[in-house]
Amino acid sequence: MRWPYAAILMVAVLTGCATGDWSSDTPTKGNTKLSKATRVNLNKQNVSSLGAPSDNLWLRIRDGFQMEPVDSPLIVNQTVWLSARPDYVQRSMKRSSPYLFYIVQEVNARNMPTELALLPFVESAFNPQAKSGAKAMGIWQFMPKTGKDFQLTQNVFRDERRDVLQSTDAALDYLNRLHTQFGSWELALAAYNWGSGNVLRAQKKNLAAGLPTDYWSLAMPLETRAYVPKLMAYRALVLDPDAFGVTLPELENHPYFVAVDVNNDIDVTLAAKLAEMSLDEFKTLNPSFNKPVILSAANQQILLPFGHAEVYQDNLKKYNKPLSTWTAVKVAQTQSAEATAQSLGVDLATLREINGIPKGMRIKAGSTVIIPKTNRRPGDISVALAETASLSLEKPPPPPKKSKKKGGRGSGKNPPEGKTASKGNSSSNNAASQHKSASTGLAKSAKKDPIKTSGKQ
Repeated sequence: MRWPYAAILMVAVLTGCATGDWSSDTPTKGNTKLSKATRVNLNKQNVSSLGAPSDNLWLRIRDGFQMEPVDSPLIVNQTVWLSARPDYVQRSMKRSSPYLFYIVQEVNARNMPTELALLPFVESAFNPQAKSGAKAMGIWQFMPKTGKDFQLTQNVFRDERRDVLQSTDAALDYLNRLHTQFGSWELALAAYNWGSGNVLRAQKKNLAAGLPTDYWSLAMPLETRAYVPKLMAYRALVLDPDAFGVTLPELENHPYFVAVDVNNDIDVTLAAKLAEMSLDEFKTLNPSFNKPVILSAANQQILLPFGHAEVYQDNLKKYNKPLSTWTAVKVAQTQSAEATAQSLGVDLATLREINGIPKGMRIKAGSTVIIPKTNRRPGDISVALAETASLSLEKPPPPPKKSKKKGGRGSGKNPPEGKTASKGNSSSNNAASQHKSASTGLAKSAKKDPIKTSGKQ
């Protein structure tokens, strides 16, 4: 169904929406995920032999639409809201360009409606660096706990909630399970945003009152109430962009990037240089790396546009210097950053900066810290550290209170006989404690855009 543009403009613009949370109520899969992108082993293959047909990806998306628009003022309002902001829509569409083919391909592989490939527009405006106030991350806005539920690695070296491939795989798997549970894509989306337990409770309440239990009939938070209408508004824009004054970017119906195996640890800056890409361009496709080194351990890979992958391949073969200048060590005992730097023989400022250690915080025993490579530590980072590395910090305990001596001017009272002065209690606060509240703010990297992210929990 399409709405005439003039008719839509007669509807009042939608007011701002709240944000909700997401609780994962379903068990997770047990197998480690591998990349489903075109994958290349540079020791055995050449990317120049890879190719794909060149058609319009937007046509493919439209052909896969399955969800039926509803005559709802909520959908109309959301469409008006977007059509009144063509610059915002244009920025979001442009950001989607590197990722959209892969997402559409995965949606098609699961026989899901291609409307779901547009969901990151609602979640994050397709910004892989999007971070909500509740620490939801990536284009699908996974909260830390939900990311762990779906085996998205979150450690010192990488955060797969920002990894486009891994987070897409997890999000679509979860949506498919929710559709199986509720039998409706609208209800599956509500559960994705609000939690399946909350949707079930809302349905039971309606059943008890003799009311329908579909998405449009349930009582739910404003953010969840607007969630499906937002997605259907993007559907309308993709279906007929001219009617809303929107120009869709040209997207060819073939992969934008190729996955390249990392056979040795390599610095992020060097990888971008060998691919002849700017650092920002490189990080756009590889946003999950937390540190300046990419590890060969734990099945790591980098994503590169087709043309740049071939350049990377050629330059890597010619490069005869060390690929990585960083390594990692586990701290044996709880101590200050100063003591750690001294014991490891590294510069204190470098240790603080590369590991994000604020002044006044101690490094807890068992933490992994990144340090420059030396002749004493020349090798690549081990698989064990690559998979389990964590950094825990704490405030040092307060100094013990001094006992006040007897006699002399201004001296305080001594403690009663047989008792000693209090020495004070030491305390430790975890500097990485997670917020459990729902997302209520814009993604930090999308502050100029008016649509809010909806953090998952």
